[in-house]
Amino acid sequence: MSIIINVDVMMARRKISSGELAERVGITPANLSILKTGKAKAIRFSTLEAICNALDCQPGDILEYKND
Repeated sequence: MSIIINVDVMMARRKISSGELAERVGITPANLSILKTGKAKAIRFSTLEAICNALDCQPGDILEYKND
């Protein structure tokens, strides 16, 4: 089983750059990159909330579960 992170998909739909999203959310571009590449092991709910707010989306638009 795995969790797929679709932040890059939502960023493309909203036409927002990584730098702009990182600034709006209050995280470093490096941490956003770790999240986008799926290398993150966890995410704070406050960060997820800020991302959803910045991208005007729901957590389910960003996180996807796939059963291997």
